[in-house]
Amino acid sequence: MRKRWIVYLGASMLAGALGGALLGPTPVGAVAREIVELQQSVNQLIQGQKEIQTALTQNSAVQKTLMEQSMDTVNKLSGTMTSLQKSVQDMQANSGARLDTMSTQIQGISDNLQETLARMGKLNQQLTDAQNAIQGIDAKLASGAPPPLAGGPGATGTPGGPAGPGGAASSALPPSPPPSADLLYSNGLRDLNGKKYDLAAQEFQDYLKYYNGTDLTSNAQFYLGQIFYMQQQFDQAVDALSKVIDNYPKSFKLAPAHLFKGLALVALGEKTEGVRELRTVVRMYPGTDEERRAKAKLQELGIAS
Repeated sequence: MRKRWIVYLGASMLAGALGGALLGPTPVGAVAREIVELQQSVNQLIQGQKEIQTALTQNSAVQKTLMEQSMDTVNKLSGTMTSLQKSVQDMQANSGARLDTMSTQIQGISDNLQETLARMGKLNQQLTDAQNAIQGIDAKLASGAPPPLAGGPGATGTPGGPAGPGGAASSALPPSPPPSADLLYSNGLRDLNGKKYDLAAQEFQDYLKYYNGTDLTSNAQFYLGQIFYMQQQFDQAVDALSKVIDNYPKSFKLAPAHLFKGLALVALGEKTEGVRELRTVVRMYPGTDEERRAKAKLQELGIAS
């Protein structure tokens, strides 16, 4: 289109020159010279238009190449960003799993520390009692009191006591004392971790029977409920865990007690009560492993937390 206009312009100029030559009194040589100059100008214009068109074509090719290269670069960057996004998501997932594991480990360490402190207190008390007993024995020995007779009155059938068969006094053996609190508790934890649930349940029941009211009583009560849950004895689990919640409001086991009670109630078909317990865990213990497990169970049930 531009070439056509340039040709039209040159033709107009040439026609004007010819008209002027015909109408005016200009000499023939001057007119011829002007015509030649006009032709040269037209040729220069046409050549310039060709050069411009060639330059435009080259620029268009260069721009097309640059556009293709830019698109390739954008596609590569998009692929890289997708890979990075996937890597970040994988890292976040792995971090979440690691945090769950660390939370569980920290909870275990906290329990062990609590148990260790309680045992140290018991050992300190036992050491004090032993020292008092030793001091009592030393005092008796220092006073020169004679030791009691081995047989006692009536041991040889003499007056003072009834004689048994063969002249020996009959006596019943005293019942053996229960294991120490630390031993019972440690054995219960060991057997629970070893999945010896029946034995662990008996040991924790003995602990509650003989050593009720200690610092670890609420823990023993919780572990008993947890054992019942593991054995799918859900009614007994609910009863045992309810005692933790009702009787030990400052226990470190309140969060897992609510969690396992809720799970046991759901397993018994008491969905409303179970959901209430799980929501209690979510509301009262945010950021804990118990909260995450409660949310997962609620999501499994199709219920908002």
